[in-house]
Amino acid sequence: MGRFVVRRVLQAIPVLIGVTFLIYCLVFLLPGDPIRALMGEKQDPHLALVLRARYHLDDPLVVQYWHYITGVFRGDLGTTYTGRSISDIVAQRFPVTLKLALTAFGFEAVIGILAGILSALKRGRFADNVVFIATLFLISIPVFVLGNVLQLELGVKFKLTPVAGIEDGWPASYVLPGLVLAATSMAYIARLTRTSMIESVRSDYVRTAIAKGLPRRRVIGIHALRNSLIPVVTFLGMDLGSLMGGAIITERVFNLPGIGGQLAQSVSLREGPVVVGLVTLLILIYLVANLVVDVLYAVLDPRIRYE
Repeated sequence: MGRFVVRRVLQAIPVLIGVTFLIYCLVFLLPGDPIRALMGEKQDPHLALVLRARYHLDDPLVVQYWHYITGVFRGDLGTTYTGRSISDIVAQRFPVTLKLALTAFGFEAVIGILAGILSALKRGRFADNVVFIATLFLISIPVFVLGNVLQLELGVKFKLTPVAGIEDGWPASYVLPGLVLAATSMAYIARLTRTSMIESVRSDYVRTAIAKGLPRRRVIGIHALRNSLIPVVTFLGMDLGSLMGGAIITERVFNLPGIGGQLAQSVSLREGPVVVGLVTLLILIYLVANLVVDVLYAVLDPRIRYE
């Protein structure tokens, strides 16, 4: 297992370099001068020259990227054009997004899996139809519409949760945004768990376990559920990175000062270093989540071997 983890970490390095280079090109090849955008028409020529040299803006793009990626491997995400460290921005904003993503992750893992199991065990009955209609509803409704409706009904009308901001801390301020962020993935997990559970229940080893006289609760909870969770864990691992990046709309709707809101603001202000730095952080999270998923395979299914 140790050799497998080391091999996967080494494989992630060229992926990180390739994806960040692509993002860097997309951001810095856009037309326009960021220094002119920062200083306006009445720019100081000497100060503009100093800033262009500091950020290597007159160098070829490959040289600019080399300075950036070597800084990343030293733990330096760079600075904004106003001199503020991007690491400081991440330290300030990342806890908000992390709490939001983990809250959403908890909702989709617990509610999604339980709904999928219930739907599979009650296949064709009333509960199965309710889960089916609910998942179709969650998949079809846009996130910003669901967020605004729940914000109005639960926050303004019934005053059950804070409407916006993080003044009430965790979990009060994060329950409603987390539920909205998790809605679509929760529906997919419920459908995926249902399909996987039905296949497992029909398999020979489950029939054998039942024929041996094992209690139904043990057969379903241990034998069938364990194998059914393999595709679900894969989806959850992939989705954790998506939740971090997909929090942009949710953070805007609920006015949360997280990475998503900062990323959207930086794109609108054309702050290239901030955009590339935050996207690099999201890529790292995505790669780590994938590594954790692959390691969990061996825990869920001992037949899987990596060596």
